[in-house]
Formats: sequence, C-alpha cells, structure tokens
Amino acid sequence: MAEKKQITMDDIRAQVHTYLNEPSNLELIEHAAAFAEKRHEHQKRKSGEPYFVHLMNVAYILAELHTGPETVAAGFLHDTIEDTGITKEELAKEFNPDIAEIVESVTKIGALKLNNMDEKEYQASNHRKIFIAMAKDIRVILVKLADRLHNMRTLQFKSEASQKRIARETLDVYAPIAHRLGISTIKNELEDLCFFYLDREEYYHVAKLVEMKKAERDESVQQMIRDISALLQEHNIEFNIFGRSKHLYSIYHKMTERNKRFDEILDLLAIRIVTKTELNCYEILGYIHANYRPIPGRLKDYIAMPKVNMYQSLHTTIIGPDGKIYEIQIRTEEMDDIAEKGIAAHWKYKEGTNYNSRREQKEMEEKLFWFRDFVAYTGESQDASASEYMETLQRDIFEANVYVMTPRGKVIDLPNGATPIDFAYRIHTDVGNQAVGAIVNETMVPLNTELHTGDVVQIKTMKGTGPSEDWLKFVKTNQAKSRIRAYLTKKETEEKQKLVPEGERMLRDELRKRGFDPEAWMDKKKLEPLLTVLSKKTTVDLFYAIAVRSLTASQVAEKLTNQKRPVSDEELEKFINRDKRRTPSKSGVYVPGIESMKISLAQCCMPVYGDKIVGFITKGEGVKVHRADCPSLKRGPKKFIDVKWEDVNDERMFDCNLIILAKSRNFLLTDVVTAISQMKAPMVQVNANMNQETLITTIKMKVQVHNAQQVDAIAANLKKVDSILEVKRDSN
Repeated sequence: MAEKKQITMDDIRAQVHTYLNEPSNLELIEHAAAFAEKRHEHQKRKSGEPYFVHLMNVAYILAELHTGPETVAAGFLHDTIEDTGITKEELAKEFNPDIAEIVESVTKIGALKLNNMDEKEYQASNHRKIFIAMAKDIRVILVKLADRLHNMRTLQFKSEASQKRIARETLDVYAPIAHRLGISTIKNELEDLCFFYLDREEYYHVAKLVEMKKAERDESVQQMIRDISALLQEHNIEFNIFGRSKHLYSIYHKMTERNKRFDEILDLLAIRIVTKTELNCYEILGYIHANYRPIPGRLKDYIAMPKVNMYQSLHTTIIGPDGKIYEIQIRTEEMDDIAEKGIAAHWKYKEGTNYNSRREQKEMEEKLFWFRDFVAYTGESQDASASEYMETLQRDIFEANVYVMTPRGKVIDLPNGATPIDFAYRIHTDVGNQAVGAIVNETMVPLNTELHTGDVVQIKTMKGTGPSEDWLKFVKTNQAKSRIRAYLTKKETEEKQKLVPEGERMLRDELRKRGFDPEAWMDKKKLEPLLTVLSKKTTVDLFYAIAVRSLTASQVAEKLTNQKRPVSDEELEKFINRDKRRTPSKSGVYVPGIESMKISLAQCCMPVYGDKIVGFITKGEGVKVHRADCPSLKRGPKKFIDVKWEDVNDERMFDCNLIILAKSRNFLLTDVVTAISQMKAPMVQVNANMNQETLITTIKMKVQVHNAQQVDAIAANLKKVDSILEVKRDSN
C-alpha cells in the first residue's frame, strides 16, 4: 500500500484557508487543535507516533471535504471524552453544545459494558449509538468516517487478528454508509484498504492484472481522449476530459459477484468528461454517439434519474476505432464534485450563509429518500436489539441496489429479491398493513412478485385489512418483517384480550360446580404455579386457552385444586346405573332409556357436541341424528325420537363443514387457512372456486372441532379476515 504524506498543522491551515476566512472560525479550529494536543500530550499510538498525529489527519480529511469549522474542531476533539477523562459538559462549556454532542456521539459506549454482552453485540451497540446520533446530526458520521479512514491507513501497526476484524467491520458498516452518502473518495479508499487486509493474495493478484495492462490501457485511453477532444473542440463546447482508473476492490467485486473475467469488465477503459451545463452533457452525448457505435442497453441517464445518494452523470459505453470498449461518463462540474464528495459537497460549508445544522438535516431527509427511511427506522427500532438494528440497516439500506419508482416518480431503493410488500412498507407502515394488491408497470401482479430496477409500482390498499403471516415467507427487508410481526402480535394480543373474560368465567363456573369458592382459588399466586405445568407464559394465555378450548376448564380446575370434582351420592348412583345400561357410543349421542341402539350423525348437517339435535328412526340404519335446524327434516314426515349428547369427552372430535363466501383477492385462501389454524381446528378438506362474473370465491372446508362453541369462535375469527362476506355451516 502507498504511504500517505505526513500531515502537519500548516497543511491543515492551508486546506482550511481554501474555504474559511472569518477569524472566529479559524480561531475555533486553532483552539480545538491546541486543546486536543494538550489533553493527549502523553499518549502514543501503536506506531509510536504522538496521538495528536491521528487527530490532525482526521481534521485534515474533514477540511478536504470542506466541512464546517465546528466539524473540523470536532475532528480534533473526537477522542477527548473517551481517552482523556474530560466530560461532555466540560467540552460544551469550553467550546459549545453542538461540538460536545458530536464528540460524545462518536465515543464508544464504554468497555466496562463488554462484560455483559458478546463482542458482536458490543460492536453493534456502538454502531447503533453512532447511527442514532447521525439521524439527528449528519456531522457525526462525517467525523466517524474520517476517523475510520485514518485508522485504516495505519492498520499495519495492529495484530493480524485486529486487522481482519477492523477491516471486516469497515467493509460491512462504514464503506456502505460512505457509498450511501455519495462520498466515493472515502468509500473507494476504504474498500481497497479492506481488500488488502482481508485477502492480500487476491489483492496483489488483481493489482498485477491491472499493472500488466496499464501501459497498453493508458495509451488506448490517451488516444481516445485526443480524438474526443478534437471532436468537441469543433463544436466549441467547454470541457475537461481525463482517463480514470477503477479501484481494485470494484474490479475484484465484479469478477467474483458477477462471475466475470478480468478482460470482460467494460469500464477498465474509462473516460470522464466534465462540462459546464446539463445541456452540454446531452450535446456531448449526442456527438459521441454520432461518431462512435454505442453498445445497446449500456446508456444510463443518472441526470434525469439521480441515484439515491444524489449521484448524477450520463454513462454510455462505446466501441472505439481500435475495436476496444470504453465507458464514458459525462457530467457538470457540480455533479463531479458531488460524485466525489457526496453530501459533503452538496452541503459544504459556506461562510456568511447563516449555517444551521438542523435545517441542513431537514434538507438531507428531503433530498436523500433513503435517509428519510433511515431516520424513520432508527426512531422505530428503540426496542430492537443492537444486532437486529444493524442487520436491518445493512440489508435494507446499505445493501439496497434495486431502484423502483412510485407512480409520481419517487425512487425507492430495495435489496435484491424485494417484493411489492417490501415496497409498501418502505412507503409507510399503514400502506404495508393495508396492502391487498400490486400493479407493476401497469399490470396487476401477485404480492410476492420480485421487483427489478426501473419498475413502477403502485399498491392497492383497503382499510380494515391486515398482513398475512404468509407474507413473512417471501418479504426480503427486515423492516417489512418486523412490521408484519408487530401487527400480528398486536392482533393476537387484542384477540386474546377479548376472549380472556370468557375463559375466566368458564373457570369460575367450573370451580363452583366442584364446590369451591372461585374467589379463593382465582388468586394470581395460586394460578401462576400452573403456568409452567400447562406450558403457558401468563394467566392471560391460560384464560385464552380455556376460552378457545385448547385447554378445558375441567382440566385447569383439577390441576388447580388437586382434586377430582366432588360427586354426590345421587350423581354416583345415576352414573353407575347408566354405565350398567349402556356403553358410550361412537357418535357421542344416546337415546334416553334405551341400552343399545345403532346411532349415527347425519352427513347432511354434521351436528357437533352442543348443537340442538333431534333423531329419527330409519330403516336398517338405526337412529340418524340431525341438527334441529337441518333443512332435510322438512322433507316429508319423520318419526322423531328424543336424543341427547353424552357428557362431553374433551378428546372427541367432530367433523364440521363450513361454507365461506368472499371477494376474490391474492392470498385469500392463505389468510382463511391461517385464521382457522389460530383456532386449533384441524383441516380435513379444502375446496375453492371463483365465479368469473361476480369475482366471488366460495370456499368449502371440512374441519374438526370439539363442540359448537368452537365452531362459533372459528366463524367469528374468519369474519375478521379481509374480504370475507359470509361464514355458515353447510346443510345439504
């Protein structure tokens, strides 16, 4: 790696003077430098240099970016809280609250806390602290990037294990944020330095390939520059033109990620043209295409459609007279400055303009769409673990490279494989929760369709709907996953709260039947020991389980009191006599007073325990048991017979046919199945048909239930599903 020039205070002063001249600004920087040098005077770096050398380099990098005097001062002071024992309050008094806030924000959370968490979580906690501060003040991350860049430049003094750990962290966290902020000078250098320390052998391999072709490549580029210069001079256009080299990590990344050979990477022969106006950019493009053959599909207009980091340029790829391929970039001087320095160029400090950091932050959110998403997510994720927060940030924001648009032209960046649901949640949580359909490029598509760069996406919503649990199987962004889970958890909690009083009432009734005082046994201290035995977390879960019959009140009362239900002598005698008279039937129904008779449940109406029932005698089939409201009972005269349900056997299951009518939509059947699964009802058979004229779907289901109350609970749960019009029992 090439050695960097040693930075001195004179170098910093010279750089600062290129854009700062007001005495108060210069005095602030000088004061910060003197203060930091005094505070760190006895400290050395691993290299043996005075620690102040590092601080000068950080300040110089910030001055190169033309950041404000407070930011340059914070560069000098960024380690004072962490390494010299000075407090944030003392720093605010010595300088000002803004500088103190920036310095405190880049300070590690404290090594003592490492004892309570693993290394990964500790590092993630530090990163989250910095990024939360960045959401409030962008200057925090500029100082941190400058700090990290100089640390990477001097990484040779660390152990090999530390080199790899710091390089990996830099490549995963800091290079991506530099890219998102458009600061390509820092991003490119960070990536090449990381490449060197993470895979030195491959680094030298790529460097050798580049060097072998350098002379030939340089001659080709210089000849093309002469030809294009002559062409543009003929048309009296002001321009600067020069060749540019691709940094090594970018070449390596294309070779590995896109499986390309070295000689297949088109932009190795690259030329940049910088001109005065946007109109000049398009004029130059026209002249080049008129004289050289462009490669189809390689023209990219980032002027009309800027990248999410504000990058603007025209890119085209042409075939030169020598048959070689050249990538040409055409941009204005301002675009070139932003391409190199990103937000630092766009918001570079200008004296006499009444600088306001809060106004700058607001402008940032308006100009950088991803930054608004970043700020929103950072505000929402306070309850997430540090690792989860960083994972979401890396996947959803730092690694996003699919760019789709809203119908109004707003660009939304998403990770590879993202779907309309990911897009919907990036727009707004309510849009995601209420999504019922998606239109991509004016065509209705399934919600799990993979989106591609350039797609125009529109989301159809319906109030009162909610996400399906099945969405979790195909969404790609952690943001969408967390919001879907949050909705489902909230919905489940609300459903539980509605049924908890019913479960509590059922347990009270059961205790009374057993001769116990409910007030004495429904005490929290007596119920809590049952939770572990019954695999429940809270009493709310316990009462909910009783209400939906996944636990019976009888089971819970028995466990709670540690007693079987007291039985009177009269009940015991009746039970003994009944047991002598008959054995339990398979149907769960008996005819009072008759010891043995063939009894079966009618398939036309499928009664279940708890339904009002009647029976009638048939030839050769004994007694057929129907629901009292079965339509077939009205067909002709019947000889009815009194039938009763046997005492409930909680293990017994009854088949039940349901008919569900609903408006057709994507994932309707999935949501219906989910709703029934929540009620602990096994599904035996499912059949769905859609009427093409009315777009009404009829779903016929056979489920297994314990009793009529469970059927009512299933129907109530289904009616909450979006698009469901009617739920009824099937009676043929």
